Amino acid sequence: MAEHHKFEIDVEHQGQHVNNHCCIPCDSRSSLRREYLDTHLPILPADVPARGQYYIDGFSGGPTEAYPWNCSFGTDIETNGIWMNSSDQAGSIMATLVWVLMLYSLATVTMLASTGGIPVVCQMIYGVIICMALACHAKTSLTDPGSVPRASVPVESERKTNQAHNMCGQCQTYKPPGSHHCRLCNRCVSRMDHHCPWMNNCVGAANLKHFFLFLIYTWIGSAYALCLFGWNYFLCATEECTFHYVIVHLVRVMTILCVGAFLFTSSMLMNVLYGIMTGIGTIDRLKKKATNTMAQSDEEPIPLKDVFGIAGYHTWPFPIDPVFEDYDRLM
Repeated sequence: MAEHHKFEIDVEHQGQHVNNHCCIPCDSRSSLRREYLDTHLPILPADVPARGQYYIDGFSGGPTEAYPWNCSFGTDIETNGIWMNSSDQAGSIMATLVWVLMLYSLATVTMLASTGGIPVVCQMIYGVIICMALACHAKTSLTDPGSVPRASVPVESERKTNQAHNMCGQCQTYKPPGSHHCRLCNRCVSRMDHHCPWMNNCVGAANLKHFFLFLIYTWIGSAYALCLFGWNYFLCATEECTFHYVIVHLVRVMTILCVGAFLFTSSMLMNVLYGIMTGIGTIDRLKKKATNTMAQSDEEPIPLKDVFGIAGYHTWPFPIDPVFEDYDRLM
């Protein structure tokens, strides 16, 4: 005779709680329970998720119809996979021009080294500087500068301290303090400094590090090239320092480009450093100067950890995304 056990079946169905106490064989429990559930539970419509499925996961093996994977380019982080401002044709041309001019300068220095005009080691150093500058430029252009999500709400500290909150008239969403709406990117950007046409992107809280590094490497590269040309022109009088006729014209054009880049990046570096030390971005500074309210500024300096992150000093010189201590506070 099979062993018998007493067990309790609790089923909640249409607001009624049913308790059945019975004695049945152990090997019949699971089959009886399945038969009861299949008989009494209603059949779900086709559009209702099955039992135990509480949401549609389109990112880890769920239906692709809900959230289709794509590699589209744009400034809408809710639908686009890669951040890229494609609505500004002038900015796209200027950003491409940066790559053309830097590659031109690298080719010129390489030709100088191949003809013996400068040491090969100097050309290698210059190549590393240019590669780092171009990598920083790519990261600045293709990194979300800190766009405010369309479903964003104030953090708890903001809700407790402020009675009223700003709303963006264009995005129709919450506008955090220090953020501005960019009409070219068509997004509100947290701690937005300005929209740079040479980057074809805004400079905000999330890509300020990459922009700052680009300015530093471009400044170093321009100064280094001018020092090489000056040493060759003023201090070297041997036959080895004589340039080929074609290379002479390339160097003259590159000298003009290096002088312009050196002056421009020097100005931009002072502008960025001023913003970090005072906590006042370029847009806010222009607004305060226009209304003569600079003396009433109460902004605090931006900590370096809010620019370079907390991953360590060894990550500062490289164009890798910073790890922020409190992302919600920063954005």
